[in-house]
Amino acid sequence: MTPWRIRTMRGTSAAVFVVALLAASTTASQRACLFAAEPSASNEPAAATFDGHVPDSIADLKAMQQRVQRVIKQVLPTTVAVQVGSAQGSGVIISPEGFVLTAAHVAGKPKQVAWLVLSDGRRVRGETLGVYRTLDAGLIHIVQPAHNGEWPHAEMGDSSKVAPGQWCLAAGHPGGIQENRPPVVRLGRILSRHSDHAIKTDCTLIGGDSGGPLFDLNGKVIGVNSRIGNPLNVNLHVPVSTFRHEWDRLAHGDWWGHAPEQQPFIGVQGKPEATDATIARVFPGTPAAATGLRPGDLVLRFAGSRVEDFAGLQALVSEQEPGQHVKIVVRRNGETLTLDLVVGDRSN
Repeated sequence: MTPWRIRTMRGTSAAVFVVALLAASTTASQRACLFAAEPSASNEPAAATFDGHVPDSIADLKAMQQRVQRVIKQVLPTTVAVQVGSAQGSGVIISPEGFVLTAAHVAGKPKQVAWLVLSDGRRVRGETLGVYRTLDAGLIHIVQPAHNGEWPHAEMGDSSKVAPGQWCLAAGHPGGIQENRPPVVRLGRILSRHSDHAIKTDCTLIGGDSGGPLFDLNGKVIGVNSRIGNPLNVNLHVPVSTFRHEWDRLAHGDWWGHAPEQQPFIGVQGKPEATDATIARVFPGTPAAATGLRPGDLVLRFAGSRVEDFAGLQALVSEQEPGQHVKIVVRRNGETLTLDLVVGDRSN
């Protein structure tokens, strides 16, 4: 399915959506009828169309266009350009207090000065807060007061309900900030959802779109633009549920996890039937072997956190950055030992 793009330039109508959509799904006679008729606000397609079905009538096409136009008008004021040092990207304001969702690789690190350009061209100052590198989630807070007491903001949706085929809108600043150009919106569909880790769409994205919002056709944020694929119309977005689940750490200004291409590991295996974190095997040539871990060691703590079972240990390891020095506490033959370990990178 071709992703249809809507550039919301001043003086430009979202009617380009209809032209592209017609080319894909209507006959010549249907196109002639459409351009001869006036749109009617009362023509609403079945709910199934907005959920992902291809419009199969002129009424559906008109209603789809009207819905997209309404959503664009609603969400454009909430979409911002972001600049942190030399990095440029996009973001979305999701609270009247000025909290902005973006990508971790745009925010960089906590407590950095961030400049945000609003859809009307105004430039405001912000500060980066938490960064969850593993899932590419970052948070920024606008530090200067809003003129009317609160910032325009979008509502966070429920990404757990996202389904393949569902229509969506991706917004951002492709190519970086351009003077007198508002955010650019592209229409597409959900290709797949991978639990709480990623949403894949066919919305065309390029550099500068990173951190921008992914909306459903109710104008709710369901994701944040993350990794641009090859081809450009197969892209990954951070599900908004990630920001909900990690909100406390993000708002607190924590910096954790690893770059998406990295694979932190220590080189141990647990017992399949065990209910604790007892090590069954230590692989040679791994960080665990270099540290002196042995089969039979019961892991009690890792990187300052308590370990309940082997799955918990795996989760803690996955939050580390390769090359990071951590403490691992184990019980061996009734004795408690604290060992220094350097997290490895399986991708190397």
